[in-house]
Amino acid sequence: MAAAPTLSIIMPVLNEGPGIAQTLLALAPLRARGVQVIVVDGGSADDTVEQARQVLQALPVLGGAIIADNDAVPIDARAWQIVSAPHGRAAQMNAGARQSVGATLLFLHADTHLPPAADTLVARALNRGSHHWGRFDVHIAGQHGMLRVIAALMNVRSRWTGIATGDQALFMTRAAFEAVGGFPAQPLMEDIEMSKRLLRLSRPACLRQRVATSGRRWETRGVWRTVLLMWRLRFAYWRGVSPERLAGRYR
Repeated sequence: MAAAPTLSIIMPVLNEGPGIAQTLLALAPLRARGVQVIVVDGGSADDTVEQARQVLQALPVLGGAIIADNDAVPIDARAWQIVSAPHGRAAQMNAGARQSVGATLLFLHADTHLPPAADTLVARALNRGSHHWGRFDVHIAGQHGMLRVIAALMNVRSRWTGIATGDQALFMTRAAFEAVGGFPAQPLMEDIEMSKRLLRLSRPACLRQRVATSGRRWETRGVWRTVLLMWRLRFAYWRGVSPERLAGRYR
């Protein structure tokens, strides 16, 4: 019997059909080294689930299943899973964590690629004993020249404040995830609130190795417009505006 994975990658998805195959194929080397991959669908109306199933079944590791949240995890589903869960990134990530078996959890956006040795980097960062959680530096892929500046500022701000964003691929021990009660049940800023909770346990391990995330959000909506919107939303959240109201503004 294969050993249980030590790292579980949890990926919340919604209507990611055009790009999900590429993202999952990029995880093939990690999957071959025993990393568990869990895709959590929040009710996609496209072919996201079918695309994910085809890729995951093709990876050269036996085992896997398509299950519903709160189902028992069969032994042969340790390699990969596709889980259905209520819509909402926080709810989806919590559902994936419930189905995972790894001692360490990594939450990955569907448009973000990890560095090749991500499993080793995460294990090394957490095994030092001074950190219970962490994140990677981020590179924003796209044509606009300001995306590199935005990414650099995100990395510096995160290293200074200890607050991480979902684009930076948050990772943590299972014990830390459970100690803070998982991601908060809110429609926006769940990564910010999760960081605040985890800061009660330790400062984050801020890895300088970079994940690459898509700049589509900035380029589609306009780079400066998106930056200003996110600043306004963060400031409003700091002032106590509810995540529900902020989610309406974001949409």
